[in-house]
Amino acid sequence: MEEAKILTEEDVNRTYMRFAHQFLEPYDDPSQPAIIGMQTRGVYMGRRILDVIEKEFGLKSDFGVLDVTFYRDDYRSKLKMPEVKVTEIPFDLYNRDVILVDDVLYTGRTVRSAMDALMAYGRPRSIRFCCMIDRGHRELPVAADYVGLTVPTHADEEVRVKVRELDGEDAVYVVKVSEVKK
Repeated sequence: MEEAKILTEEDVNRTYMRFAHQFLEPYDDPSQPAIIGMQTRGVYMGRRILDVIEKEFGLKSDFGVLDVTFYRDDYRSKLKMPEVKVTEIPFDLYNRDVILVDDVLYTGRTVRSAMDALMAYGRPRSIRFCCMIDRGHRELPVAADYVGLTVPTHADEEVRVKVRELDGEDAVYVVKVSEVKK
């Protein structure tokens, strides 16, 4: 398995700083946007962006965690039991601007699932999407509002976003895999 590092820890931290600025820029009231991290790595990324907002701007934003397992269109076709994780949205979504955070945008199906899940919890005024990497290969008409890096990939490659809390490092790799998943 071949791998190439495309973002270092310094690059990742700079991207979190840029996201923090971009998240707040359009709002007169910087407490208006709520950040929701998508399980699993999107949660850690969202918390890191939230930390930057608190440290750099002295602002608090609402933060939630979203698991989309039961909203996926391939949920019933999986052979094994999926690992269901926590969803915790401790604030009212009604009339809120929500920023969903995830690690990689690929087919667009996970983002569609996340929007369905959010609607089950309330009716936000708007939903924006943030990802560290947009790797292309869309199957649905979904685009990210905030992108760390766009990396065109081949079918035999994966993008792996590493977060210190889970993986012991902050970095992004493109990995050539021997078998193409179908």
